[in-house]
Amino acid sequence: MTTTLRSRRTAAQSAIHEYVTFALGEQWIGIPVGSVQEVLVAQHIARVPLAPSAVAGFLNLRGQIVTSIDLRTTLGLKPREADATFMNVVVRQEGELFAFMVDDVGDVLAFDDEVIEDTPATLDARWRSACHGIVRREHDLLLILDVQAFLRLDQPTS
Repeated sequence: MTTTLRSRRTAAQSAIHEYVTFALGEQWIGIPVGSVQEVLVAQHIARVPLAPSAVAGFLNLRGQIVTSIDLRTTLGLKPREADATFMNVVVRQEGELFAFMVDDVGDVLAFDDEVIEDTPATLDARWRSACHGIVRREHDLLLILDVQAFLRLDQPTS
C-alpha cells in the first residue's frame, strides 16, 4: 500500500503541459499552447527593407501588424522552395505578435514533465539555444521550443 501511495503522490506532483506541434523539414517542434494565439495558412507578407535575415516581413492580422519570422533561416536550415506552401504559428511574446513560418502544423500533444529530457549537448548551438528540452517519441524526437530564447537568437548581444 505504501508503494501505491507514493506512486499517487509522484503522479500528482508532476505537471502535464500541452504543446502545439509543427514541422520544419523532417524535424518536429513543440511550442507551449499558452504561447500560441492562432494558426494561419500562408498570408501575404510585406517585405521589410534592411530587416534582419530571419524577418520575412510583416503581415496584417485583422488590423494588427505581425512580424513574420522564417524559422528555417533563424535555425540555419535550407530555405524552402519559392513555391512551397507554409503555415504560420502566431505567438504573443511580451505584448507583440510574431508569425513563425513553418512547413506543417501537427496536433496539440500533452506531455508529463517527467518525459521532457534536457536538450543534448551534441545538438547544433542555435537549436540548443532555442530549445529547452526534447521528448522521445516512437519514431522521432520532438524539440520543445523556448519562444523567448528563440526570439533573442538574432539579436545582438551586449
